[in-house]
Amino acid sequence: MLSRTADNLYWITRYMERAETMARLLDVGGRMALLPSTGEGFHSEWESLLQASGTAEGFARKYGDPVQRNIESYFFFDLDNPSSIASCITRARENARIVRGALTTQVWDTLNGAFQEIRALERRPRSELDLSSLTDWTMRHSALLRGAIDGTQLRKDGWDFLKLGYYLERADNTARLIDVKYYVLLPGVEFVGSGLDNYQWTTLLRAMSAQRAFHWAYGGEISARKIAHFLILNIQSPRSLRSSVEGMTEHLDRLARGYQRSSAAQSKSRALLAELAELEVKDIFDEGLHEFLTRFIGEVAALATLIHDTYLSGDQA
Repeated sequence: MLSRTADNLYWITRYMERAETMARLLDVGGRMALLPSTGEGFHSEWESLLQASGTAEGFARKYGDPVQRNIESYFFFDLDNPSSIASCITRARENARIVRGALTTQVWDTLNGAFQEIRALERRPRSELDLSSLTDWTMRHSALLRGAIDGTQLRKDGWDFLKLGYYLERADNTARLIDVKYYVLLPGVEFVGSGLDNYQWTTLLRAMSAQRAFHWAYGGEISARKIAHFLILNIQSPRSLRSSVEGMTEHLDRLARGYQRSSAAQSKSRALLAELAELEVKDIFDEGLHEFLTRFIGEVAALATLIHDTYLSGDQA
């Protein structure tokens, strides 16, 4: 496969997974904003979204103070924000248009339909669009695309690049979603295990469509350590960091076998998976949840660079 085709396929799914994550971040912020502020939080829930998504600097230049309505617009419609839902869907559709011949009709129609619908949403008065309907719309279209890819694409190298984009972006984004909780954790130890603390963790599970799965796995009691295990280390959790890295490793292994050549990206992914497999929740909290997540995000970024250099740049593919 030509490296430029692989690059387009890889970025289709990265952009769509990123759009879904922005929707989930908005859902977290909207739910947490319903709680009264204690006045002791490390950051407001809306500022935490900007920090966790890595868009705080761009938002500050354009809007200034993190007001909820402006953040909703910046995350959903603002094309000046390269990570906004509108920007991600537009870029995913453009990548799909370029490699239209490598995609099934169902995959193309799903992406093109989402693009046309978001153009229609942009023309509607903002007052008619509540936050929950926008986030639900995004997550529904993202799920439709995943289903179309899994249900209709041939299991060739093109499918591997589509899936690799999903897993890499999900690993990064799950870490950022967990980190939102860090930014709204209250500094006093007396709040740990409180009703507010548990509500915030429950909100995170809901935003990741994982609340019922969590209760199936762990029962009714919610704690920071159980949720950290579920979202970081539990291989049965489809959005966990370990599941995402395992998915990346699987598709990098498939590509290495198909091209009959191992790669630094494959070795990096295997090493990261081995580290996660040996970790315990205690190790993560001993390091510090925020510190661990920051380090993990950096490792995923380094892996993305290796994937680009190996398969997408045209130098070695």
